[in-house]
Amino acid sequence: MKLPAPQDRDGVLESGPVSIALIGAGPTSIYTLQALLARAAGPISITIFEEQARAGLGTPYRPGWNDPAMLANIASIELPPLGITLVEWLAQQTPARLAGYNIDPDGIDERTFYPRVVLGHYLRDRFEALVAEGGAAGHAIDVRARSRVTDIAAEGDGLCLSVQPRGAPAYQARFSQIVIATGHEWPDEPEVRPGFFASPWPASALKRIPAGPVGIRGTSLSAIDAAVALAVNHGAFVIADGAEAGEPAPGESAPAEDQALRWKPQAGGAALHITMMSRKGLMPEADFFCPIPHEPLTIFTEQAVQGLIEAGETGLLDRTYALFEEQLRFVDPDYADRIGRDSSVEAFGERYFAERLAADPFAWAQANLDEARKNFETGTTIPWRYAILRAHEVFARIVPHLDEADHARFSQHLQPIFTDNYATVPHASIERLLALHRAGALAILAVGDDARLDTHSEASGATMSFDGQRHHFSAFIDATGQRPLEAAAFPFQTLLDQGVVQDAGDTGAGYRGIVIDDDFRPVSEQSVARRIHLLSLPFILGRHPFIQGLTSCHDMGEAVGARLAEHAACAPMAAAPPA
Repeated sequence: MKLPAPQDRDGVLESGPVSIALIGAGPTSIYTLQALLARAAGPISITIFEEQARAGLGTPYRPGWNDPAMLANIASIELPPLGITLVEWLAQQTPARLAGYNIDPDGIDERTFYPRVVLGHYLRDRFEALVAEGGAAGHAIDVRARSRVTDIAAEGDGLCLSVQPRGAPAYQARFSQIVIATGHEWPDEPEVRPGFFASPWPASALKRIPAGPVGIRGTSLSAIDAAVALAVNHGAFVIADGAEAGEPAPGESAPAEDQALRWKPQAGGAALHITMMSRKGLMPEADFFCPIPHEPLTIFTEQAVQGLIEAGETGLLDRTYALFEEQLRFVDPDYADRIGRDSSVEAFGERYFAERLAADPFAWAQANLDEARKNFETGTTIPWRYAILRAHEVFARIVPHLDEADHARFSQHLQPIFTDNYATVPHASIERLLALHRAGALAILAVGDDARLDTHSEASGATMSFDGQRHHFSAFIDATGQRPLEAAAFPFQTLLDQGVVQDAGDTGAGYRGIVIDDDFRPVSEQSVARRIHLLSLPFILGRHPFIQGLTSCHDMGEAVGARLAEHAACAPMAAAPPA
């Protein structure tokens, strides 16, 4: 009797061996690989394509792309481990290697924020360990660096990748399952016009900016990174004795006035003056103490929100907000009273920022930093801050189900609150901004909703116009971060032409990007779409507005890796990597 072809729970049939391609070798692919190998029932063929010369670093953490002064805003205690934790990995490094990172081996701490390049080296080392462990377990893992996937086409029950290796002939390779994890979309050359930088990366390009008036659009950690890179290009951060300052341990007491961090310009650097600009003109707040792993919420739970979703789209945003407000009132009634009883989405969006908007941004930053330091010393958690932090991922569950009007309300009034709360920054980052301000080298402007940026004048740089004012900068950096991209920007044109991937706007969705399902697969009438997992940040950011972080890379990788292992278990046998 002939047995039926194996199939997974989605009905995807496999008449032959499964071959899996991971496109991109950054954090999302690494966590996907870890989850896949941990769950694989038998040998699997996996090919990993990476455009860069070194696979496993990830763009946000790559040396050269980042200045060593740029800090990550995730500590080891928050970072999902890749076999071992970040602090365990640091403890294994030689004193010479730690000195190269400016890390004191006696000061390694699970709550300390380390430079982005340190995380890059951790990710690469752990990626190589995973590949070696997978090979030893019988998997066929082929890492193809310096190889750009230029197109993808659906062919029958598989997908054909067009690949252009650097310095070698192009070729095609066929796979039964693919994961697209190409990461951020930034131009390779950020100086798109003289003096105008479309992004702060690679940071090495910022070395071309002379000391003078520099505008930075944005005040988030990306903008802080740009400001710090400029500051160390034209000076140094020092303490009173003249020593260069390193990253303090979390909870370290505020320095005495004569020990406060200072920015000291080098010869010719005193002309540097940075103006950071954002709609509200607010600095991020300092990282706050809270228990990790996070304690579960008691009212605003995933189960409760799922019930609201199942009750229907009508009024979903307001019903979800009402439940969220109930949770806030339960954990911190005083704070709930301050934002007002029975407040609305719009009212909360206004009241959350009201006190900060009324204060000088640098005075607020100093007071907030002092409070955060004290709370780390005493292990004190601010209830409302912790509640909002835990609620943002639960709230995100409703975003794909919102109509266009409510999606716009969410994006305008609530998303900035959640982003402000979870995107707090290292204490050292705030200290550096305060030091630049004390040196007269940094200002922050609120430009409102109607600011206009002119980058096409004959003069280099750009001009920002708002409230009847015009500010010209001889150099200007757009550091507003990754924005959601529409399908027209998708780099694999044939999948678009074939209708395998579709623009969310064409389907009536209320968000920008490519329409995907809950398993990160393109929504399409073509069954081959179930063989694609789309984890490329710019194209799913509209549907998943809070996925910009390593914990999200882990969560997506865990889910997709498990699905791939399930699918591979249904295949007749493992395949060798394609030629």
